Amino acid sequence: MNEAHFAKIRGIAADLFQMGREQITAETSPAQIPAWDSVQHLNLILSVEQEFGLQFEPEEIDQVRSIGRLAALVTQKVGNSR
Repeated sequence: MNEAHFAKIRGIAADLFQMGREQITAETSPAQIPAWDSVQHLNLILSVEQEFGLQFEPEEIDQVRSIGRLAALVTQKVGNSR
């Protein structure tokens, strides 16, 4: 996972879930954030897609179970697009 990608995603998640950045870790998951429901999951994905100029496949969206996993997926996709 790229630290710069994680930092951007951490900021997006903190804004979306109305939390402090320090509360968001790589292990943060929907189980830890009551506001992280299916609608907010899609909002998170859409925000990250827009920030990084990416588009996730439905299977990839289903794999996102934590902020760290999302950051790793972004790093993978950014690397593959070069």
